[in-house]
Formats: sequence, C-alpha cells, structure tokens
Amino acid sequence: MVRIGVISDTHGLLRVEALKALGGSDYIIHAGDIGAPEILEKLGAIAPVTAVRGNVDSAAWAKKPPVTDLVDMGGVSIYVLHNLQELNLTPEVVGFRVVVSGHSHMPMQKTQNGVLYFNPGSAGPRRFKLPVSVGRLLVRDGRVEGEIVELRV
Repeated sequence: MVRIGVISDTHGLLRVEALKALGGSDYIIHAGDIGAPEILEKLGAIAPVTAVRGNVDSAAWAKKPPVTDLVDMGGVSIYVLHNLQELNLTPEVVGFRVVVSGHSHMPMQKTQNGVLYFNPGSAGPRRFKLPVSVGRLLVRDGRVEGEIVELRV
C-alpha cells in the first residue's frame, strides 16, 4: 500500500495540523497556490513531493514547479493541476486514474468515467466558511481510495 498525502492552497501558511495529518505519507502532492518555497521544504522533510504552480505562485522561486505534472504510484497514474477548469485532456482516454486539483478551496472527490477527481480543499488561510483540510490517497493493488481530512484549527 502507498499512502499519498495531498495538500493545496497553503498560500504561504503550513499549519502544524496539516503537517501532522500528512505525517506517515510515502509521497506528497501539492496542488498549487503554494505561496512560499519553505512550504515545499517542510513537506519534503516528510516525504518526496510533487508540486504544481497555482495562480498565486508568481514569484521567481515559483517558476520551478510546473503547471501540470504526472505521478505514477503503485500502478496508478495521477494527473496534477491547480485549477480543474483548465483540464484540457480526457483523463480516461490517456489512462489517468486520478486527477488531483486545488484552487476552489472546497474539498471534493467524485468518480466519473472511472477517474477519481480529487481536491483536498485548502490547508492555508480559511476562506469564507469552507473547512481547512488536506487529503489522502491510498493506493493498493492498483486501486485507489480518497479521503478528505478536515483539520481542527
């Protein structure tokens, strides 16, 4: 089994609660709006990290993360981008089993045409009355399950 921590929209704020929730991850995906390079360094102390650039990631350091990326883990292909509205491919046609996104600050997971669409919500500053959350993907025997973890902040 591979445990993938999923975080998004930190906007420069990496809460202790988020770090605890991601502890024990074998791998971490950050779905953009990172906000500061220190966020990736702290996540990297837990596990290897794949991160994509979000719409607020415009400083010089933020040119390094790509706009989209692909993670293959445990026989499952995961496509990562910040804004799901900018998805310009058909995941099931190209063989992606999971699409991870952020941007909306709203946690969401749904399966459509055999593809899990997963948004962990925002782990950074609270927006409106939306929860502060991260996510987990559990990959086992070529299958994947998602879990949203609401943080008590």
